[in-house]
Amino acid sequence: MIVRQTKAMKQTEEIEASAVARLFSSSVLKELAKKGKSPLFARLLNESRLLEQSNSSELVFDLFEDAFTFLKHKHYRHEYIYKAALTEKVLLGTHSLQTASMMSEFRVGTCKADIVILNGTGTVYEIKSERDSLSRLEKQVAAYSNVFATVNVIVGENHLKAVLDSVPDDVGVLKLSDRYQISTIREGVDAPSRTDSISIFDSISLHEAEAILKDLDFDVPKVPNTLRYQELRKRFAKIEPAAAHISMVRTLKKTRNLAPLGALIDELPSSLHSAVLSSRLRKQDHKRLVEAVKTPICKAVAWA
Repeated sequence: MIVRQTKAMKQTEEIEASAVARLFSSSVLKELAKKGKSPLFARLLNESRLLEQSNSSELVFDLFEDAFTFLKHKHYRHEYIYKAALTEKVLLGTHSLQTASMMSEFRVGTCKADIVILNGTGTVYEIKSERDSLSRLEKQVAAYSNVFATVNVIVGENHLKAVLDSVPDDVGVLKLSDRYQISTIREGVDAPSRTDSISIFDSISLHEAEAILKDLDFDVPKVPNTLRYQELRKRFAKIEPAAAHISMVRTLKKTRNLAPLGALIDELPSSLHSAVLSSRLRKQDHKRLVEAVKTPICKAVAWA
């Protein structure tokens, strides 16, 4: 009986933790921005049981901060906590929205890079939280090495030794501590010449590929749309990898520019910064999102 009760309690905790993590999903954020309310937020609020620890007179703003504090506990840490740490401590801490850009879930071959930060170079961060498996790490690191000059893996304490033993020596290894601090265990090597021009081409849009060709003084082929992909790919095969990478960084910093979101994140809780910078929100929805997070919790529960 005690064993069954313990298992049931753990299952309940998992459901609650999952609901808390989903509060930071793009689905919730986009509902808040487009409608000024989110039925999904209200439902997850009930599933998470955060209301039991919150004052109904508090704002949605405060509840996001409370949810984030809950998720920072090492037993509940989800991928979002790692993304938020990289956003605050690297993108906004070491760099700024004026000098760097960030991409989330960036497709590279059959993989999706968790976080990419573009500054003077292209740096990718693969997250392996306490809850993640390492089964795909070798494949992911190999794919990212073809597109980005610096590859890092950021882990929890439980994965540290296994990752250090399994990834190549030029791959950086970072650790997110129990106190929410990022420490560099091994520095990643910046090696743009290791990248592959075709892999870079396959990871970006055709519009961005044309911009890179122009940036490098290559002729952009004037062909029918049916031949556009094929002809652009041929051109990329002739570009030296390091040059392709450097131009990719310059180009994506323009096409994926986050500077216009600076005023928005200043009005939002820090717990939402990573979610906002990873989502494509229309400028006309910014004010509505700010107003939504200022809604009292007692009103937000009625969104359901």
